[in-house]
Amino acid sequence: MKIDCAHQHILVTGGTRGIGAAITRTLVECGAYVVAHYNRNEESAQKLKNELGSSIHLIKADLSGAMEVARLFSETLEYFDGRLDGIVNNAGIALSSDIHKNAVEWTDDWLKTMDVNVNAVGLLCKRSIVQFEKQENGGRIVNISSRAAFRGDTADYLAYATSKGAVVSLTKSIARAFGKQNIKAFTVAPGFVRTDMAQQFIDQYGEGFALDDIALTKLTEPKDISPTVAMLMSGLMDHATGTTIDINAGSYVH
Repeated sequence: MKIDCAHQHILVTGGTRGIGAAITRTLVECGAYVVAHYNRNEESAQKLKNELGSSIHLIKADLSGAMEVARLFSETLEYFDGRLDGIVNNAGIALSSDIHKNAVEWTDDWLKTMDVNVNAVGLLCKRSIVQFEKQENGGRIVNISSRAAFRGDTADYLAYATSKGAVVSLTKSIARAFGKQNIKAFTVAPGFVRTDMAQQFIDQYGEGFALDDIALTKLTEPKDISPTVAMLMSGLMDHATGTTIDINAGSYVH
Protein backbone atom coordinates (compact mmCIF):
# COMPACT_ATOMS: atom_id res chain seq x y z
CA MET A 1 0.00 0.00 0.00
CA LYS A 2 1.38 3.37 -1.01
CA ILE A 3 1.46 6.16 1.57
CA ASP A 4 -0.77 8.86 0.10
CA CYS A 5 -0.60 12.47 1.30
CA ALA A 6 -1.75 13.91 -2.02
CA HIS A 7 -2.69 17.59 -1.96
CA GLN A 8 -2.23 17.92 1.79
CA HIS A 9 -0.93 21.23 3.14
CA ILE A 10 1.63 20.54 5.88
CA LEU A 11 3.94 22.72 7.95
CA VAL A 12 7.23 21.16 9.04
CA THR A 13 9.29 23.11 11.54
CA GLY A 14 13.02 22.67 11.27
CA GLY A 15 12.10 21.24 7.89
CA THR A 16 15.30 21.86 5.92
CA ARG A 17 17.98 19.96 7.85
CA GLY A 18 18.44 16.58 9.47
CA ILE A 19 15.27 14.75 10.44
CA GLY A 20 13.13 17.66 9.23
CA ALA A 21 14.62 17.62 5.74
CA ALA A 22 14.00 13.88 5.47
CA ILE A 23 10.39 14.40 6.59
CA THR A 24 9.90 17.18 4.04
CA ARG A 25 11.29 15.02 1.23
CA THR A 26 9.14 12.03 2.13
CA LEU A 27 5.95 14.08 2.45
CA VAL A 28 6.59 15.63 -0.97
CA GLU A 29 7.22 12.17 -2.43
CA CYS A 30 3.82 11.18 -1.02
CA GLY A 31 2.12 14.11 -2.74
CA ALA A 32 2.00 16.79 -0.05
CA TYR A 33 2.79 20.48 -0.32
CA VAL A 34 5.07 21.56 2.49
CA VAL A 35 5.97 24.82 4.18
CA ALA A 36 9.45 24.09 5.45
CA HIS A 37 10.48 26.31 8.33
CA TYR A 38 14.11 27.09 9.04
CA ASN A 39 16.04 29.50 11.24
CA ARG A 40 19.72 30.16 10.53
CA ASN A 41 21.00 27.88 7.78
CA GLU A 42 19.96 29.66 4.60
CA GLU A 43 22.24 27.48 2.46
CA SER A 44 20.60 24.21 3.51
CA ALA A 45 17.14 25.69 3.04
CA GLN A 46 17.85 26.92 -0.48
CA LYS A 47 19.48 23.62 -1.41
CA LEU A 48 16.34 21.72 -0.39
CA LYS A 49 14.15 24.25 -2.23
CA ASN A 50 16.21 23.73 -5.39
CA GLU A 51 15.82 19.98 -4.98
CA LEU A 52 12.07 19.89 -4.39
CA GLY A 53 10.94 22.96 -6.35
CA SER A 54 7.41 24.28 -6.09
CA SER A 55 6.31 21.49 -3.75
CA ILE A 56 7.87 23.36 -0.83
CA HIS A 57 7.83 26.93 0.40
CA LEU A 58 10.44 28.28 2.80
CA ILE A 59 9.70 30.49 5.81
CA LYS A 60 12.43 31.71 8.13
CA ALA A 61 11.63 32.25 11.82
CA ASP A 62 13.31 32.15 15.22
CA LEU A 63 11.15 29.87 17.36
CA SER A 64 12.62 31.17 20.60
CA GLY A 65 10.29 34.19 20.34
CA ALA A 66 6.50 33.97 20.56
CA MET A 67 5.94 36.71 18.00
CA GLU A 68 8.11 34.89 15.47
CA VAL A 69 6.19 31.67 16.12
CA ALA A 70 2.90 33.47 15.55
CA ARG A 71 4.22 35.03 12.34
CA LEU A 72 5.36 31.63 11.06
CA PHE A 73 1.88 30.20 11.53
CA SER A 74 0.11 33.19 10.01
CA GLU A 75 2.37 33.23 6.95
CA THR A 76 1.95 29.48 6.53
CA LEU A 77 -1.82 29.75 6.58
CA GLU A 78 -1.71 32.66 4.14
CA TYR A 79 0.52 30.72 1.74
CA PHE A 80 -1.85 27.75 1.89
CA ASP A 81 -4.89 29.97 1.21
CA GLY A 82 -6.41 29.30 4.60
CA ARG A 83 -6.23 25.51 4.73
CA LEU A 84 -3.81 23.51 6.83
CA ASP A 85 -4.06 19.72 6.97
CA GLY A 86 -1.17 18.93 9.27
CA ILE A 87 1.81 20.15 11.23
CA VAL A 88 5.02 18.39 12.17
CA ASN A 89 6.68 20.05 15.14
CA ASN A 90 10.19 18.84 14.50
CA ALA A 91 12.39 21.86 15.31
CA GLY A 92 14.29 21.60 18.56
CA ILE A 93 17.53 22.46 20.29
CA ALA A 94 19.79 20.46 22.60
CA LEU A 95 22.08 22.71 24.62
CA SER A 96 24.84 21.11 26.65
CA SER A 97 24.72 22.82 30.03
CA ASP A 98 27.01 21.70 32.84
CA ILE A 99 25.22 21.58 36.19
CA HIS A 100 28.17 23.49 37.68
CA LYS A 101 27.69 26.49 35.42
CA ASN A 102 26.79 29.63 37.29
CA ALA A 103 23.06 29.89 37.95
CA VAL A 104 22.40 32.68 35.49
CA GLU A 105 24.01 30.90 32.52
CA TRP A 106 22.42 27.56 33.39
CA THR A 107 19.01 29.19 33.72
CA ASP A 108 19.46 30.94 30.37
CA ASP A 109 20.14 27.55 28.73
CA TRP A 110 17.10 26.05 30.46
CA LEU A 111 14.74 28.85 29.43
CA LYS A 112 15.94 28.93 25.83
CA THR A 113 15.44 25.17 25.57
CA MET A 114 11.89 25.50 26.88
CA ASP A 115 11.14 28.42 24.55
CA VAL A 116 12.01 26.40 21.44
CA ASN A 117 11.15 22.84 22.48
CA VAL A 118 8.01 23.45 24.53
CA ASN A 119 6.60 26.98 24.20
CA ALA A 120 6.86 27.16 20.40
CA VAL A 121 5.39 23.67 20.06
CA GLY A 122 2.53 24.55 22.37
CA LEU A 123 1.69 27.75 20.54
CA LEU A 124 1.84 26.08 17.12
CA CYS A 125 -0.39 23.27 18.37
CA LYS A 126 -2.84 25.81 19.78
CA ARG A 127 -3.02 27.75 16.52
CA SER A 128 -3.32 24.53 14.51
CA ILE A 129 -6.15 23.19 16.66
CA VAL A 130 -8.16 26.41 16.27
CA GLN A 131 -7.67 26.19 12.50
CA PHE A 132 -8.50 22.47 12.34
CA GLU A 133 -11.76 23.07 14.24
CA LYS A 134 -12.93 25.24 11.34
CA GLN A 135 -12.26 22.53 8.78
CA GLU A 136 -14.58 19.61 8.04
CA ASN A 137 -11.66 17.19 7.80
CA GLY A 138 -9.96 18.38 10.97
CA GLY A 139 -6.20 17.88 10.90
CA ARG A 140 -3.22 16.00 12.24
CA ILE A 141 -0.35 16.93 14.51
CA VAL A 142 2.91 15.01 14.75
CA ASN A 143 5.23 16.14 17.52
CA ILE A 144 8.81 14.94 17.50
CA SER A 145 9.91 14.06 21.02
CA SER A 146 12.84 11.84 22.04
CA ARG A 147 13.70 8.65 23.88
CA ALA A 148 15.08 11.05 26.49
CA ALA A 149 11.49 11.76 27.51
CA PHE A 150 11.23 8.21 28.83
CA ARG A 151 14.74 7.15 29.87
CA GLY A 152 16.23 10.51 30.73
CA ASP A 153 19.50 11.90 29.38
CA THR A 154 22.98 12.75 30.58
CA ALA A 155 23.67 15.35 33.26
CA ASP A 156 24.43 18.03 30.68
CA TYR A 157 21.06 17.63 28.93
CA LEU A 158 18.55 17.88 31.78
CA ALA A 159 16.62 20.67 30.06
CA TYR A 160 16.42 18.76 26.79
CA ALA A 161 15.01 15.62 28.41
CA THR A 162 12.52 17.65 30.43
CA SER A 163 11.32 19.53 27.35
CA LYS A 164 10.77 16.35 25.39
CA GLY A 165 8.76 14.86 28.23
CA ALA A 166 6.49 17.89 28.10
CA VAL A 167 5.91 17.31 24.38
CA VAL A 168 4.63 13.78 25.08
CA SER A 169 2.14 15.00 27.69
CA LEU A 170 0.98 17.82 25.40
CA THR A 171 0.35 15.42 22.52
CA LYS A 172 -1.63 12.95 24.62
CA SER A 173 -3.75 15.78 25.99
CA ILE A 174 -4.53 17.08 22.50
CA ALA A 175 -5.51 13.60 21.33
CA ARG A 176 -7.90 13.14 24.26
CA ALA A 177 -9.39 16.62 24.16
CA PHE A 178 -9.95 17.11 20.44
CA GLY A 179 -10.51 13.68 18.89
CA LYS A 180 -14.24 14.32 18.55
CA GLN A 181 -13.39 17.34 16.39
CA ASN A 182 -11.51 15.03 14.01
CA ILE A 183 -8.13 16.24 15.26
CA LYS A 184 -5.47 13.57 15.71
CA ALA A 185 -2.14 13.95 17.50
CA PHE A 186 0.85 11.63 17.58
CA THR A 187 4.32 11.60 19.09
CA VAL A 188 7.37 10.17 17.36
CA ALA A 189 10.26 9.61 19.75
CA PRO A 190 13.56 8.98 17.98
CA GLY A 191 16.64 7.76 19.75
CA PHE A 192 20.08 8.94 18.74
CA VAL A 193 19.92 10.01 15.07
CA ARG A 194 22.90 10.95 12.93
CA THR A 195 22.32 14.66 12.30
CA ASP A 196 24.32 17.88 12.51
CA MET A 197 22.74 18.58 15.89
CA ALA A 198 23.77 15.16 17.17
CA GLN A 199 27.35 15.76 16.11
CA GLN A 200 27.85 17.92 19.20
CA PHE A 201 26.97 14.92 21.35
CA ILE A 202 29.29 12.66 19.33
CA ASP A 203 32.10 15.17 19.69
CA GLN A 204 31.47 15.34 23.43
CA TYR A 205 31.01 11.65 24.27
CA GLY A 206 32.36 9.75 21.24
CA GLU A 207 30.47 7.73 18.62
CA GLY A 208 31.17 4.52 20.53
CA PHE A 209 29.08 5.84 23.43
CA ALA A 210 26.06 6.16 21.12
CA LEU A 211 26.62 2.85 19.33
CA ASP A 212 27.02 0.89 22.57
CA ASP A 213 23.63 2.20 23.65
CA ILE A 214 21.62 0.62 20.81
CA ALA A 215 20.83 -2.92 19.67
CA LEU A 216 21.67 -2.48 15.99
CA THR A 217 25.04 -2.08 14.31
CA LYS A 218 24.66 1.47 13.00
CA LEU A 219 23.14 4.72 14.15
CA THR A 220 19.64 5.68 13.05
CA GLU A 221 19.49 8.00 10.02
CA PRO A 222 16.90 10.73 9.33
CA LYS A 223 15.47 8.60 6.50
CA ASP A 224 14.59 5.96 9.10
CA ILE A 225 12.21 8.42 10.80
CA SER A 226 10.41 10.09 7.90
CA PRO A 227 8.26 7.20 6.56
CA THR A 228 6.55 6.87 9.94
CA VAL A 229 5.68 10.57 9.96
CA ALA A 230 4.24 10.32 6.43
CA MET A 231 2.19 7.30 7.45
CA LEU A 232 0.74 9.21 10.39
CA MET A 233 -0.10 12.17 8.16
CA SER A 234 -1.74 9.94 5.54
CA GLY A 235 -4.68 8.99 7.75
CA LEU A 236 -3.84 5.29 7.74
CA MET A 237 -3.04 5.38 11.47
CA ASP A 238 -5.71 7.73 12.82
CA HIS A 239 -6.78 5.22 15.47
CA ALA A 240 -3.30 5.42 16.93
CA THR A 241 -4.00 9.00 17.98
CA GLY A 242 -2.38 9.80 21.30
CA THR A 243 0.29 7.17 20.90
CA THR A 244 4.06 7.49 20.98
CA ILE A 245 6.06 5.63 18.35
CA ASP A 246 9.60 4.82 19.44
CA ILE A 247 12.29 4.72 16.73
CA ASN A 248 15.49 4.15 18.64
CA ALA A 249 17.23 1.03 17.27
CA GLY A 250 16.18 -1.06 20.24
CA SER A 251 17.94 1.08 22.81
CA TYR A 252 15.23 0.41 25.39
CA VAL A 253 12.04 -1.52 25.89
CA HIS A 254 9.33 -0.15 28.12
